[in-house]
Amino acid sequence: MKKKIMALTAALIIAISSFAACSDKKNSSEDDNKTGSSIVASDISVSVDAADYEVGYDETSACKITLSETSAEVSGEGAAWEDGKLTISKAGTYILSGKLTDGRVVVNADKKDSVRLILKGAEITSSTGSPLTVLQADKVSVTLDEKSENKLSDASEYKLSGDEEKVDACIFSKDDLTINGSGSLTISANYKHGIVSKDDLVITGGKLTVTSKNTAISGKDSVKITGGEFDISAGTNGVKADNTEDASKGYIAVTGGSFKIVSNNDAFEAETVLKLDDGTFDVTTGGGSQNASTKQDGKPNENWQKNMNNGGGGMRGGRMKQGMQGEQSGQMPEGENRPQMPDGETPPQMPGGQQPPDDGNRQQMQKEPVQADAQPVSAVIAQTANTSSESSDDSSTSTSAKAFKAGGDLEITGGTFKVDSADDSIHSNSKVNITGGKFSISSGDDGIHADNDLTISGGEITITKSYEGIEGMTTTISGGKIDVTASDDGINCAGGSDTGSNERSGRNEFAAQEGVYLKITGGEVTVNCNGDGLDSNGDLYVEGGTTVVYGPTNSGNGALDYNGKATVTGGSVIALGATGMEQNFSDGSTQCSVLVDFDSTIAKDTELTIKDKDGKTLFTVKDPKTWQGVVFTSPDIKQGETYTLAAGSSTKTVEVTATITGGANGGQQFGSGRMK
Repeated sequence: MKKKIMALTAALIIAISSFAACSDKKNSSEDDNKTGSSIVASDISVSVDAADYEVGYDETSACKITLSETSAEVSGEGAAWEDGKLTISKAGTYILSGKLTDGRVVVNADKKDSVRLILKGAEITSSTGSPLTVLQADKVSVTLDEKSENKLSDASEYKLSGDEEKVDACIFSKDDLTINGSGSLTISANYKHGIVSKDDLVITGGKLTVTSKNTAISGKDSVKITGGEFDISAGTNGVKADNTEDASKGYIAVTGGSFKIVSNNDAFEAETVLKLDDGTFDVTTGGGSQNASTKQDGKPNENWQKNMNNGGGGMRGGRMKQGMQGEQSGQMPEGENRPQMPDGETPPQMPGGQQPPDDGNRQQMQKEPVQADAQPVSAVIAQTANTSSESSDDSSTSTSAKAFKAGGDLEITGGTFKVDSADDSIHSNSKVNITGGKFSISSGDDGIHADNDLTISGGEITITKSYEGIEGMTTTISGGKIDVTASDDGINCAGGSDTGSNERSGRNEFAAQEGVYLKITGGEVTVNCNGDGLDSNGDLYVEGGTTVVYGPTNSGNGALDYNGKATVTGGSVIALGATGMEQNFSDGSTQCSVLVDFDSTIAKDTELTIKDKDGKTLFTVKDPKTWQGVVFTSPDIKQGETYTLAAGSSTKTVEVTATITGGANGGQQFGSGRMK
């Protein structure tokens, strides 16, 4: 949100720009500021070997191991029981069944050996360490036999030495590890982690219930999941890949599975790339959005919480902010219904009319709570026939509570997501690319955040609660259905790292940032916000799609807000809000855009209709908050024609005298808007 306050003199503006040392992004933990990796999402293969799906076995040739309280009976070769430990030393298939109340299974074979462990109703508890440890093998597969129930539980303190002294998980493997099958496995990780592979981890099936003191599932080099059911309760992270030494590793790829994850920190954290192609995700982090992420360097960030409570007080996104009155929950009161809108028709060509005067009666509106069920774009803009659209260290503890976090690219092509996160719901230190999926997001911070480029070309994205809804250095929307509710900016584009540093001290915060832009070329976008609606510290481009903005009631913010240029060449936009910092589109546009201010504040839920001279409706909208100014554009708005706006008992008739009509009538011009 930019605050362009008329009482400030030029000298004061310069002083504040120099002294405030605003960051272009919010405060966040040091953990979130890693440099993006050298690999990108397209480098990641989501496929796994056919052997990772193999669940069949020859019981007659396998080594059978029967567990019995504090001992084990071995029938076959390759395994031996001694001093409370079953050691498997050769390649082969081993079937484990029965209950071991105090003991351990250790695989220590040749580095070229492949070992298969069939858990067939096995229950293993250890009072000294990890119940299942792989010290050496080429690869170990753990198959959960059909209809079997299996349980593993480790000690709360490990008493290990030698090759095992760094073992720290209920299932721990120094080499490649695969888990498959259709049975169930319950893991109680009382020491630290649930499942750890110090190499590659692949899971293709099974029903896994993991309760862990620290991370539930971790693969250092990679984690690939193609199926299975997961019920995870993690003291720190849910699923993690944390190779920091090799920039081609440390990634997570999910192509299927059902996940219920409750984690104190990040649900999914990839050091490099996080790629989600399919799956069902029910994720809660950090106690949920009501527990909005307030940690900075492990300590409560009091200013951040104050910002949330005051609707963006303080400085964030490179813009000066003021506290705003009213609720900041970003949630809609119960009982508010999303109104239905009439369908529009193709308008004929119309003669010119008259532009409404600026009578100076533009009030500063009081802040009202953002309501989550503001009208969707499909119910607002009347579609017309001639409208065209152009288009870890495993023991490390994170201080963030994000749902999906990547140090490099984060790509989502499909899946169903229900997210309630204290921190960002979807976060990348590099790029975010969403091409599909269905999302229901409630975030204590950003709904979707990318340090660099953020692109959305498909999917259904509903952000019911957020501080800032969608944020990237550049944001490009070319498709999909997007509904954003934010207590601050709806869609924000700003350059710089996601830190609270003073790196921009001395920069003119009102100057356009090079390389920063918001571009909408398609899709349906609805924004309901208390801060700026569409906010770019650089440029704004609208080339297609349909966009509705229920903007701020506070006059220090605008439904449209940009520092560079804002051009419209296609698509439909209607943006309502307070008038103090309102902006129209700018020169360079090829499609007509109109800014109209009513004489006084319009009450919330008052129907606004915009019609041509023949009474055909182009736009119909009900803003769930009060408003006074409106910007509208579509391919059907023609220069030289007149349009009538009606909101309750208030009406305005405007003549479109130029490509950009309205935006500099009275007051001090700032960009294409006015400074009151």
